[in-house]
Amino acid sequence: MSQSLPITGTTYVEFYVGNAKQAAHYYQSAFGFQPLAYAGLETGLKDRTSYVVKQDKIVFVLTAGLTPDSEVTEHQKLHGDGVKVIALTVDNATQSFTETVKKGAKPHFEPREESDENGKVVLSAIKTYGDAVHIFVENKNYNGIFLPGYIKWEPDYQPEDTGLLFVDHIVGNVGWNEMDEVAGFYRDVMGFDQLISFDDKDISTEYTALKSKVMANDNMRIKFPINEPAKGLKKSQIEEYLDFYIGPGPQHVAMATADIVKTIAALRDRGVDFLEVPDAYYETVSERVGEIAEDMDQLKRHRILIDRDDKGYLLQLFTKPVQDRPTFFFEIIDRKGAESFGKGNFKALFESIEREQGNRGTL
Repeated sequence: MSQSLPITGTTYVEFYVGNAKQAAHYYQSAFGFQPLAYAGLETGLKDRTSYVVKQDKIVFVLTAGLTPDSEVTEHQKLHGDGVKVIALTVDNATQSFTETVKKGAKPHFEPREESDENGKVVLSAIKTYGDAVHIFVENKNYNGIFLPGYIKWEPDYQPEDTGLLFVDHIVGNVGWNEMDEVAGFYRDVMGFDQLISFDDKDISTEYTALKSKVMANDNMRIKFPINEPAKGLKKSQIEEYLDFYIGPGPQHVAMATADIVKTIAALRDRGVDFLEVPDAYYETVSERVGEIAEDMDQLKRHRILIDRDDKGYLLQLFTKPVQDRPTFFFEIIDRKGAESFGKGNFKALFESIEREQGNRGTL
């Protein structure tokens, strides 16, 4: 990792959506996010409105366009609801921009200072795969609730959290034969290392396949698996995503929890839909993963997947798409030492996704 770009964490993830107010209510009600900040007409914005929600270290910004010609409206019209910005906390946003552009990154906007009575931030941005961008956030001299230009949002409705803690990783889908180029961008421009790779022998079923490379920064706080389609008998989930998102983009955000049974139970109670895992999966999983601390009956009841690597084990489960288009979804992950991404669950996971694709008529 190039020490010119030390990244300390994910500042926020911004979604461009059709209705920010309703999206914010959904993330509060379904996932237990807390209201944090707001920007819109009342704060001087004319073309968009944003609601910011937070749960522990996870911050989501839900932004909708207010005019037909807004950049937000155009993005949402093309892609549907989805991730536009993956913002990264850096020590120096100006230097991060200068270094990455010098190494080949395409600028999104040049470094700029924003301030209010709570201090100042420096922001800069570069483009990544598809229409997604990385905003570098230098906020060490800011003490406000979020960023300048936002006011505190304090509605009466503040449901309890569900135990979600931080962003574990964010997965991107790219087109045919584009994975190496995007992985190369993270390696050569941003100084990431390749943590692991999977080919179509690792990630395939009877019908579909994909390839993936996991890129990570030096402190392992930022991990970006990059997927591309591979040849199969039928249309893969990556191809379905590309068809409905209209190009590459972030496919899912993995959110960490320290008690996945409790978190999944709370999310199910709030109406979150998860992929189905067949009973047969649990007939052999103990032989594969060995002894674990959790009660297997509880894991089976909530359809939680289990996998092990040489560092420990992990538990994970994936939601169904959280918008009308079969594109973006979430992963809930609970790491018990494991640093991998659930390779042993790929077959069960993708067969479950294929069943959903079959129901949609897109397989």
